[in-house]
Amino acid sequence: MSDARTRWPVGDTGAVSTQTADAATMIERRWHLFHRWGPYILLGFGLLMAVATSGAVGMDRGDWYVAGTMVAAGLLLQLRWGALVSSREEASPASVVYYALRWAIAFVLAWLNPFFAFYAVLGYFGSERLLPPRLVKPGLFATAVIMAGSQSGGLPPDGSLGWVVFGGLFAVNVALLNVFAHLAAQEDERTRVQTATITELERTNAALQRAMDENAALHAQLLVQAREAGVADERRRLAAEIHDTIAQGLTGIIAQLQVVTGAQDAGDAALAREHLDRAADLARHSLGEARRSVHNLSPAPLEHDHLPEALKKTVAAWAERTGVRADVTVTGTAEHLHDEIEATLLRIAQEALSNTARHARATRLGVTLSFMDDEVTLDVRDDGRGFDPLATARRTGSGGFGLDGMRARAERIAGSLTVESEPGGGTAVSARVPLVRHEH
Repeated sequence: MSDARTRWPVGDTGAVSTQTADAATMIERRWHLFHRWGPYILLGFGLLMAVATSGAVGMDRGDWYVAGTMVAAGLLLQLRWGALVSSREEASPASVVYYALRWAIAFVLAWLNPFFAFYAVLGYFGSERLLPPRLVKPGLFATAVIMAGSQSGGLPPDGSLGWVVFGGLFAVNVALLNVFAHLAAQEDERTRVQTATITELERTNAALQRAMDENAALHAQLLVQAREAGVADERRRLAAEIHDTIAQGLTGIIAQLQVVTGAQDAGDAALAREHLDRAADLARHSLGEARRSVHNLSPAPLEHDHLPEALKKTVAAWAERTGVRADVTVTGTAEHLHDEIEATLLRIAQEALSNTARHARATRLGVTLSFMDDEVTLDVRDDGRGFDPLATARRTGSGGFGLDGMRARAERIAGSLTVESEPGGGTAVSARVPLVRHEH
């Protein structure tokens, strides 16, 4: 049989092939030990068997002189070879000479006593390691001659029957060689495929590691960008929150104070007192809203109520302040929405109410909150003087956020905002946002 196992790939294959590499290394070490010490052990065992059977096979003194010389030659040959080669021998002229001399010693010894075939069997092992490819089969056939002669009772065969037995055993040995050679070829192919697979896995792992390193760098970059975007978004949020609280509150206070001035001019102290009280309430309310906005809390109406109730209360308070008739309608099945969704819709409603109070001169306003399968819509309609949406500046002269602020709020939570208006035809603001339920 060929020694294909001595050419098993050895080496670190990384995380994917650690167990395979360890097994291959262990097999390689064992075969190295066999090639290093096996010849001594098999030669010694053959010598012991020859001594025990010398009378049975008819060895005389002269035969023992020759056998002793051959055993000594075998020992010297192995010692010399062990000093010349490393643990990873390759076929060379010196290895061919070594194989041939070892075969010759084994042939002579097996001629003298068939039990020296234990030493001759070494010719089956290491043939591919010691011989070039073109000499492997001749070397194996030569070893088969010694083995068949030993199995048939010794060399030379005795009589015609001895030659027949020798021929039959030789044929069997050659057949077994072919079988083992086929198995060795399959093992070589499996080893080759395994080696190629391990190499490909190493290359894939290396590419994956590079990709992971690049992803880590990209992730770090994205974190920096997200942090910067978060800072900018937080600034916009605070600006919008302050606008929704302080600016709207101050607008309401100014309106109340204007009424107070008119009442004082008319000498109506009761009306002036009433509107002064409203202005004070607005100031306290706005202060609380400003504090909550700075701390990123929900609007005050949402502290104790969900969106439908908070919206009704907000619209009712606005109607009381402005004297405009306002109605709230809720359609669909009302649900407890995510805090950010509720806060955004309420802020949009508050901004729409503020715009109506400041610009529309409306006599009636309607608010509709609609719960649908996967979205929520908020519609605010008034019968005011209207305007041309295309001609509206992105920022009002007073520094407010207006329609752009409402649109930015809706888009921040993956929603949208549309405005329909025309001069003299009133205004309709519609916000559509995803229906995201509250996280319990």
